[in-house]
Amino acid sequence: MERKPLRMGSVKEVYDLGRELEFRFTDRISVFDKVIPSLIPQKGETLCREGVHWFMRAKRMGIATHFEEFLPPNGMRVKKVDVIEPERIRPESKNYLIPLEVICRWYAAGSIYDRLVEGKVRPEELGFPRGRKVEYGMPLPEPFIEVSTKLERIDRLLDKREALEISGLSKDEYDQICETVLKIDEDIRREVEPRGLVHVDGKKEFAFDDERRIMIVDVFGTADEDRFWDKAKYEDGEFLDLSKEFVRQHYRKTGYKDQLYEARERGGAEPYIPPLPAEVIGEARLIYIRLFEMITGERFESYGH
Repeated sequence: MERKPLRMGSVKEVYDLGRELEFRFTDRISVFDKVIPSLIPQKGETLCREGVHWFMRAKRMGIATHFEEFLPPNGMRVKKVDVIEPERIRPESKNYLIPLEVICRWYAAGSIYDRLVEGKVRPEELGFPRGRKVEYGMPLPEPFIEVSTKLERIDRLLDKREALEISGLSKDEYDQICETVLKIDEDIRREVEPRGLVHVDGKKEFAFDDERRIMIVDVFGTADEDRFWDKAKYEDGEFLDLSKEFVRQHYRKTGYKDQLYEARERGGAEPYIPPLPAEVIGEARLIYIRLFEMITGERFESYGH
């Protein structure tokens, strides 16, 4: 079968197989839409196998997916859909990537907490009583779903009206996606909590198949798409990130994240993202392996060695 490079993404390579695609998950890592000039050994394999784990569970729950076959150690074969620019999408369009990222948040953490502190989001929008002082790490009274752009250079949050407009979704289809997200997240929580994880938040992507049925695509429930905390430490009041958030926090502590966002606010040149120190790379590798084992319940033994 002919295998043509299609997209060499920041962390994932996509190859065209004709009617299908092949994903290859690399050891590259990105944060804040910037690719870090460092590799995390075995990261790609752990992410791929986590993705396969959740696709198999989704199929057993009757949720349509694009997953076809695991290609050890770090690849998978999936159904191919078209990528259509939003202005060309019509209500009758089929077999295309829905140009949205759907984020579901269960705790006050990450960017939603930053927006609370900055006053860009009010506590009552997250289900808290008006004027409630929200502390970092508090569980939200109800899951908070928001959507952002998928095909733009930098992700941009959308209200529901604009999300429907650029995606070609009907209100019923939008609601179906939200219900699917909640169903999957409940399954993730049931799976990982007994193994010592708190599922904090995560993103998911969807597409229509050739009969305009919604299916979940890309991957989800992995260390790059989702945020996980150590459950025992969370119960003791500590927030130990077992995910890519560990790397994000490194760049927060060094001040790089603030410099980057200030440059974006000014519309100026973005600062170069420095490589990770060796000790951060080593710790990140162990986090990815540990998280794989806690997500899947399997001991990590690399197919590559």
